[in-house]
Amino acid sequence: ILQVKDHIESIPLQPDPDPEEESDVKIDEGDVNVRRCDSSEKPFSCPECGKTFKKKWDLKIHKVVHTGERPFSCDVCGKKFLQKAHLRSHMVVHSEERPFGCSFCGKRFKRRDILKLHMVVHTEEKPFSCDVCGERFKRQKILKEHMVVHTGDRPFSCDVCGKRFKRQKILKEHMVVHTEEKPFSCDICGKRFKLQNALKSHMVIHTEEKPFSCDVCGKRFKRQKFLKEHMVVHTEEKPFSCDICGKKFKRRLHMVVHSEERPFTCDVCGKSFKLQKILKAHMVVHTEEKLFSCDVCGKRFKLQKILKAHMVVHTGERPFICDVCGKRFKLQKILKVHMVVHTGERPFSCDICGKKFKLRMSKKKKKNLHQ
Repeated sequence: ILQVKDHIESIPLQPDPDPEEESDVKIDEGDVNVRRCDSSEKPFSCPECGKTFKKKWDLKIHKVVHTGERPFSCDVCGKKFLQKAHLRSHMVVHSEERPFGCSFCGKRFKRRDILKLHMVVHTEEKPFSCDVCGERFKRQKILKEHMVVHTGDRPFSCDVCGKRFKRQKILKEHMVVHTEEKPFSCDICGKRFKLQNALKSHMVIHTEEKPFSCDVCGKRFKRQKFLKEHMVVHTEEKPFSCDICGKKFKRRLHMVVHSEERPFTCDVCGKSFKLQKILKAHMVVHTEEKLFSCDVCGKRFKLQKILKAHMVVHTGERPFICDVCGKRFKLQKILKVHMVVHTGERPFSCDICGKKFKLRMSKKKKKNLHQ
């Protein structure tokens, strides 16, 4: 670190004044100011602000501060400067030449002062501190960007949609949403994204990692937005209302009930579904996999809802009630079958004689019926 600091201190910030520039200053030999003075003496003072200088040339340069004059202009872009030395430093921005190289990492820069600023990355030094929160930074421009955190200021606005941002680089990243460009691609599946943050969020689907957990129930999620959506289950809030039926919901999924559209299709059997998650749950019927097991008896099921329905076997609970006679049932499908008792409907017929029945008859019972 000491070696880096010594290296930084050895880099001058600005070149000495150009001798050619000093030569255009006309000095009267009879002027009382033309005399040798010691190193601490500053005989030339500014009539505007009283600031004193050792050389008449330095006073001349200083005076433009009060006039606003910028006599030196760039022939390429027209930008104006107070001093010729500043113009000369500026000209490198129009060149691809990077003459100043870092002796530690080899990175090259167009200007010596930018190299000097860069050198702090090779030290632990953070010379710039925030007056509000005390956080320290290696560079002044990073401190400047940080300050908007305390002001709420959003100085950078999008010319297309008017959205405002705290930092210029965030605005730059945002601009791709107004184009078809998707510069960021997933190395695993090839899917492309407009924003690097979107790619970063996507990458978790290729891992088992679920870094975001609910403080209330402990359930874990792969993405922060999924956790945010989940949190409403722990509140009474129902932020989503249906424009068709007026019903309010905690989540946005209800609208599919008003549509006949089933955009998600099973590749195996061709069955279509309204929601992708229902298709995903359905896919297990085409495998022998039974992911959900009963904690009481160990019986395994393909779907979580079937496991849930099974659990009443162990609790004795009969949550499904007939509205006509009040009889209670453990499963909804049994209640549904029971309802034909009150309707007179006979939906089941015998394959042998055609006789109709209210309840489904087993093959064994049918066989015994015709013996």
